[in-house]
Amino acid sequence: MEDCYQIFTQRLELTNPWTISRGTAAQKEYAYLKLESGGLTGWGEAAHNSRYGESLGSVRAGLELGMAWILENPTDLAGAAGRIFADPAIPRSAKAALDMALLDLEGKQRGLPARAVLGIVETVPPVTSFSIGIDDLDTIRAKVLAAGDYAVLKIKLGTDHDEAIMAAVREVTDQPLRVDANEGWKDPETALRHIVRLAGQGVELIEQPLPAGRLDEVAWLRERSPLPLFADEDVMDSADIAKLAGCYHGINIKLMKAGGPREAWRMIQRAREHGLKIMLGCMIESSCGISAAAHLSGAVDFVDLDGHLLLAADPFRGLRLEAGRVRTSEAPGLGVEWV
Repeated sequence: MEDCYQIFTQRLELTNPWTISRGTAAQKEYAYLKLESGGLTGWGEAAHNSRYGESLGSVRAGLELGMAWILENPTDLAGAAGRIFADPAIPRSAKAALDMALLDLEGKQRGLPARAVLGIVETVPPVTSFSIGIDDLDTIRAKVLAAGDYAVLKIKLGTDHDEAIMAAVREVTDQPLRVDANEGWKDPETALRHIVRLAGQGVELIEQPLPAGRLDEVAWLRERSPLPLFADEDVMDSADIAKLAGCYHGINIKLMKAGGPREAWRMIQRAREHGLKIMLGCMIESSCGISAAAHLSGAVDFVDLDGHLLLAADPFRGLRLEAGRVRTSEAPGLGVEWV
């Protein structure tokens, strides 16, 4: 497999600037992996996030390191994926890109979609939510109106004017809502006041109400919260799940945090063992990363796979939106190709 891979970067422009409680972005620049063998191509995307200590440079270095494992194991793709996941020197989003490229290639070699390679039985996935970032109130109203075809909206909060944001949203829609505070509420009492108010505004659940690592405070909040609480920044991979079971009602699994679709599938199974609800989420990603996640979407309770829908132009094709559901191609592997 020597000289049969390419690591490159691609800039993704967003349709609108994207703001959450931690900051604003108008574009993303990610590393991609093109892995070729026997005339077949496996694609991977590393949507790194500085929140987790990653950078474009560290991800590119991690991809090269992971490729060294693959080149040592050219006939054992699943084995290579296991060694890559266990290597602490490789950033998680790089692991995700390597894992999805290997999964894509293995699916094409076996003539199976990625979910079948993982052993996931195909079912109808839940509808995806569509996210509304933090913005001025007029822009929020316009974004909500433009998203009227989506069954559920996710509203980003965690500001000092959350009440005004929610009032603006409810002025223009009665759609079901989910709220993501992205660690923006700094103490449990403040979080509880927000949650009690949101429970009367048609909100279904709350993501990451407090900064990560404060599980005792989340447990206190869970005892009093009228809405289900989902961990996002507090959960990375399957090793985190047991400690979260008494603090949260559910978890948000993202491939870029988990380290790829194989670990995400392990997380789904582990979460079920602990009685946790499961949301399948994403970063801002192209259809490459979203498609890898969508192959798992029939096995979860809530879907938030809208990262590609926030882009001005998507460099991959093959993913589709049907009746609010993110559906993968029936082609072998991930089912996407570079445009």
